[in-house]
Order: sequence, then structure tokens, then C-alpha cells
Amino acid sequence: MKITWLGHAAFRIETAKAKILIDPFLTHSPTFAGQDLKDVTEGVTHILLTHGHGDHVGDTVAIAKEKGAIVLANADLASWLGGKGVEKLEMGNTGGTVGFEGFTATFTQALHSSGQIDELGVSHSLGSANGLMLHFDDEMSVLHMGDTDIFTDMGLINELHQPDIGIVPIGDRFTMGGAVAAVACQRFFDFKHAIPCHYGTFPMIEQTPDKFVKGMEGSRTAVEVPGVGVTLTC
Repeated sequence: MKITWLGHAAFRIETAKAKILIDPFLTHSPTFAGQDLKDVTEGVTHILLTHGHGDHVGDTVAIAKEKGAIVLANADLASWLGGKGVEKLEMGNTGGTVGFEGFTATFTQALHSSGQIDELGVSHSLGSANGLMLHFDDEMSVLHMGDTDIFTDMGLINELHQPDIGIVPIGDRFTMGGAVAAVACQRFFDFKHAIPCHYGTFPMIEQTPDKFVKGMEGSRTAVEVPGVGVTLTC
């Protein structure tokens, strides 16, 4: 399995059977600047969305139309994307699992909001915010937590799914900060690897993963801090 951080909460996961983008906020992301969009989206088969905010939906519509990728989102967000011309849609909601060739995706709980503001300045709710639990046929399992605060039922997610790799928001202000995220990982999960994200993108959130890294000292979890565009092989 190859996992590439594309900045903010965006990732590319490549396995033998799928090339997946999660929350592809790319062309308008300050941290994506300098990367090649063509390379990042090459061969994409699936786009998975944790929730409906613009810094997570990102380039979904354009990529889905160009690549013919399947888009997975909560039911409300999927319906909204259908109205934008996305044709290959799979929808679900918290607790539900959707199967694809080579992997399954389960919508887990997250403490956050989800919506878009239209051209007239009107806010539209787009369902729940979620994490995404990915189980692959012959690879490590991956939990992308989405945008969330800490909550005790993270322990139940770990019990049910036993994720090997955790993708963890640490930026504070809109999600839990690095120190709290470290508590979440150490108290409720038993990750083999933890990858911090959702930091350094905008001035109002944390700029570095330092608090998370410090909070994870002494843990059995290997903390991976890739640069933007750098691929990890797990």
C-alpha cells in the first residue's frame, strides 16, 4: 500500500486494486501548491469524502467527471454532488459499510459539521460529518478520522475495526489540537502507524505537528510525518 499526503486532509491511497483519493482539496489548497494535479489524479478509481465542507470536497466534481471515478459520500452530500453532475455515486451514512472491489468503506462517527455556502451566501447542511474506516483485502486497514474532536466512542471504533493506520486531524480550532489528538490515539486506539493532517494550511490553525509528535512520545505507535507529496509505503 502506498499512502501520499496531498496537504490538509487530502490523501491518495494506492493498492493493487484501487487508486483512492480522500477529501481532494487540491487546486485551492495553499499546501498543495507546486504538485502536479495530473500525476496526483492519474488512474483514480474512487473518491471518498468525510464531509461536505469545501476544504474537503475540494476538486471532487471536476476529478470525478474527468476520470469517471466512483464517489462515496454521506447521503445528503452525495445527492448534492449528483446535482453538480457527478454520475457515479455511492451513498451511505454513519455506521454503514459500502463494498468495492478490493476494499470496504465504513462511515464512522466524527464530531464536526458539514455544509456548503452557495453563491447567494445561503448555508446548506450536507448531512453528517464522518470518519472513513477502510478495510482492504490484502493490506493494512486505514482509519481517516475526518474532522473531529476526541470522543470516548473512539474506543468502540477501535474495538470493532482494529485499524492499523490512523490519519489524524491535529490542527485545532476546527478539530482537536495536537496534544488532544495524541491523547485520543494513545487512550482509544492501537495504531501501528499514525499520520497527522489538517495542519499548516491556513494561518488560523496549527502550523506544525510538534504538539502531536511530543504527545505521542513513548507510544507503541510509529508517528509518520511525511512532507506534502511524499509517499509512504506501508
